[in-house]
Amino acid sequence: MTKRSDAMTSKLYAGWVSHQRLRPTRHSLRYRVFWMLLDLDDIDAAGERLKLFSHNRANALSLRDEDYGDGSARPLKAQVLEHLAAAGMETSDVRVMLLTMPRIFGYGFNPLSLYFISSADGRPMAILYEVSNTFGERHSYLMPVTEETGGPVTQRCPKGFYVSPFLDMDLDYRFRVRLPGKHVGLNITASDAEGPMLLASLRGTALPIRDRTLLRLLLTYPLLTLKVTGGIHWHALRLFAKGMRLRTRPHPPEHPVSFSR
Repeated sequence: MTKRSDAMTSKLYAGWVSHQRLRPTRHSLRYRVFWMLLDLDDIDAAGERLKLFSHNRANALSLRDEDYGDGSARPLKAQVLEHLAAAGMETSDVRVMLLTMPRIFGYGFNPLSLYFISSADGRPMAILYEVSNTFGERHSYLMPVTEETGGPVTQRCPKGFYVSPFLDMDLDYRFRVRLPGKHVGLNITASDAEGPMLLASLRGTALPIRDRTLLRLLLTYPLLTLKVTGGIHWHALRLFAKGMRLRTRPHPPEHPVSFSR
């Protein structure tokens, strides 16, 4: 997101996601995935330009607004601008890029989607982390970008949303982000008073967003979103078998977005 010509365009990313639980029981997983980075101002045009991808319509790959934000199917950029205004941040001439896994043959689930928010001249302003759990709940964390060097972005916030039955709520998140360009990356460290408990990472390499590339990814990962959901439940069973204690699921947060400075 440092230069409009490179980062401020829609593209694909192919890469991997990994999780490493450090204590009280060690456990790790890693799987290959792909994402779409979509300019929310250009998403309808992308759907018209591509044969295999549609916005709010059925296709082999699709993105539906109802799967994000408040679930109302209202335009996603309008919802992001509302969150920026509530946080007292700039809302004029804002560009929003969404990094997410599309629905594949009608099924989609995103544990984490990222909204990269920048000014019209490409200056990074904020990142909105949208987290979904397998109970149909969703919560977001909005944090400003304070770095001005063009390097990795580091952000912190307290955990405010139930994701895993094997993690306490009294945790702090530390994010280290490589903003989209030729590559995209994210490291998340979840820590308690004793130190890090969980490390999560994603890495992706940019690919051109065209039908030929979409077809190749579709053939390589035909059941990606089902695999993600199935993998969550499979690894939950493995953790339970290792003796991990289940945590009671609290009520979801009163507010859909947590703001952090």
